[in-house]
Amino acid sequence: MPVISTKGQNMPDSPIRKLAPFATAAKAAGKRVIHLNIGQPDIDSPQLALDAVRQDNRTVIEYSPSEGFASYREGLAKYYQSVQVDVQADDILVTTGGSEALIFAFMSCLDPGDQVIIPEPFYANYNGFAQMAGVEVVPVTAHLDQGFALPPIAEFAAQITEKTKAILICNPGNPTGTVYGSESLDALAQLVKDHDLYLFADEVYREFCYDGAKPKSVMQLSGLEENVVLVDSVSKRYSMCGARVGAMVTKNREVHSAAMKFAMARLSPPTLAQVASEAALATSVAYFEEVRSTYVARRNALVEGLRAIQGVSVPMPGGAFYAVCELPIDNADSFCQWMLEHFDLNGDTVMLAPAAGFYATPGLGKTQVRIAYVLDVELIERAVECLEAALKRYPGRRDH
Repeated sequence: MPVISTKGQNMPDSPIRKLAPFATAAKAAGKRVIHLNIGQPDIDSPQLALDAVRQDNRTVIEYSPSEGFASYREGLAKYYQSVQVDVQADDILVTTGGSEALIFAFMSCLDPGDQVIIPEPFYANYNGFAQMAGVEVVPVTAHLDQGFALPPIAEFAAQITEKTKAILICNPGNPTGTVYGSESLDALAQLVKDHDLYLFADEVYREFCYDGAKPKSVMQLSGLEENVVLVDSVSKRYSMCGARVGAMVTKNREVHSAAMKFAMARLSPPTLAQVASEAALATSVAYFEEVRSTYVARRNALVEGLRAIQGVSVPMPGGAFYAVCELPIDNADSFCQWMLEHFDLNGDTVMLAPAAGFYATPGLGKTQVRIAYVLDVELIERAVECLEAALKRYPGRRDH
């Protein structure tokens, strides 16, 4: 029997999706599963984006240019300029989701064996993208009791070796909901300059900052024009996860040219999804104000509910729509599976994402879970009730 490749063997499971078979079985057994494991918002996509696809009169769904339609890139440039990010259409490469944008960035900027430093916990699929590109992830740990703030710059500096080529951040953050302030980003920028590194930034949640927080883009950092690569997506901004349209943005012409070769090799980003994404650029400010208000209400319901449960710790997220919380349990993987297999509260149970998969350091996050507050307040409150009841029954409860 042929042998599976090393890359295939080493690709990590998704902590977000790996429990899906147990959720399917729970539903088949008649349970209602409240899905807080995945960042799939229930917010309606903008009507004008849906209408643009329905009203499209093309008779052939043709390839788009490998870099994406010019009209969409020009529209994106205007969007960025409206939020004080000074880029032009030629700085933008349209990709098949933000995932492809980061894969292109890794493969364009890093060689196999190179290292990228990432503050953990981080979006679990970064591990998979790094594995695809043959890149080594070097974690710098952020801590729950500090609200998952950006770790001290000295800790980043201590990890830099001759193999270090880049730093990757997500701001606002998945899975923590942390928003990095201007001071933290400026300090990180200086480190990047000092060591002439690439700075990759996943900013797909930039529209979702709360409590007066203002997002600062890495594209606004002075003197880093040749170092910065921005990763973006329509998935969360417009609640269009299935569109699979993202963007890689950089002023570095060599990086852009290299990424274009990968873009040409995969032919083109999705045609009809670009039609929807271009139309979505006209979404009103009122849409985002309503969505932010909705997420704040959901966040508050979740955090207040969790903090009322004995033994649970959770920081208040400043953005995105995730929270990482510490539970009084032996192992989050076991607990999350047990909830689906063996627990229900009057027919309801909850699917969560074990947080260990969001860390690169072995052993970290084993008693933490990531919760996506992407459902309405009533469902979130019911999920908290289920979680409280489950923690009382779970045989592996451990009060610290």
